[in-house]
Amino acid sequence: MPFTIGESVLFFGIISLTTIVIRFLPFILFPENKKTPGYIAYLGRVLPYTIIGMLVIYCLKDISFTASPFGLPELISAAVIIVLHLWKNHTFLSIGAGTIMYMLLVQFIF
Repeated sequence: MPFTIGESVLFFGIISLTTIVIRFLPFILFPENKKTPGYIAYLGRVLPYTIIGMLVIYCLKDISFTASPFGLPELISAAVIIVLHLWKNHTFLSIGAGTIMYMLLVQFIF
């Protein structure tokens, strides 16, 4: 069901306003001249690692070790990511190379 012009303007207006509020809210709640609360600083330190861990689990949750190819493309790609990241310490390089490796393995080998 297509939107009318008025509904489209309202829809995109609400989305735009929500995006603006979300972008400016941290600056309003935690101004530069005030100390950031301890729990916010703690979350800032802990959440990035938690999110990465959740993404790794999500990406590897459907591996079947009992059926061919026994999770080999995923495990090889994960090993490439780990080795490259430990060697070069460059996030984009390791993720990009791991993704390319996975796609090549799935498309051409397994």
